[in-house]
Amino acid sequence: MHYNCLILDDEIELAKMTAEYFRMFDVSTEYVDSATCCFRFFEEGNTTDLVLLDINLGDGTGFDVCKKLREDMQLPILFISARQSDDDVLIALSIGGDDYIKKPYSLSVLLAKVKVNLKRIRQMEQMGTVPVISADEAATSTEKGFFMDYPTMSVVINGTSIALKAKEYALLDCLYKHHDTIVKKEVLFDEVWGDTFFSDSTLNVHIRKLREKIEENPNEPKLIKTVWGTGYILELP
Repeated sequence: MHYNCLILDDEIELAKMTAEYFRMFDVSTEYVDSATCCFRFFEEGNTTDLVLLDINLGDGTGFDVCKKLREDMQLPILFISARQSDDDVLIALSIGGDDYIKKPYSLSVLLAKVKVNLKRIRQMEQMGTVPVISADEAATSTEKGFFMDYPTMSVVINGTSIALKAKEYALLDCLYKHHDTIVKKEVLFDEVWGDTFFSDSTLNVHIRKLREKIEENPNEPKLIKTVWGTGYILELP
């Protein structure tokens, strides 16, 4: 079966309550309470658009699950955890998490975050029906090519296709739409995360990951530049 959302949380009553709330708002949701059940969910052929992932599990950690899922999947992974430290947030984001929501959470706010991600997925699927320039075509179309490939959620730079995770793609896409213009941090969080509450560390981790993938030298970026105290700018050649 296909679900919009899979919740992995060993607090089974909370997971059940969250799933029931989501279903009230037409978000098809399933929940499991262990890493083993999560992996079995996918092994049995089920699919989902998005995963909500707790860190403390009886048979492992959400960090381990995230790493495993990231080996094969690019779907959005949102951590939901009672762990409050900045170190946990940074670890979660650096290993492939797209967001970190601290417990106790508001069901309405969590639903809003999930819907933002699902909306973005649907938009990308719709864009997939539009003819797409291949990497080879992009390479020959301009000498210094930079091309956002929506259906494959990748960016083509000088003919080289680079796969991105969901939040990395959304972030770069936002910068690309406003390229050669300063994009304020507040705008990035509003367009990419779907709200105006933000943490600089969250944004910094995603920017660093993007630079590691698309810059020749991430320590001396030529594409994504920091405008101190304001935001970032994507400068295209």
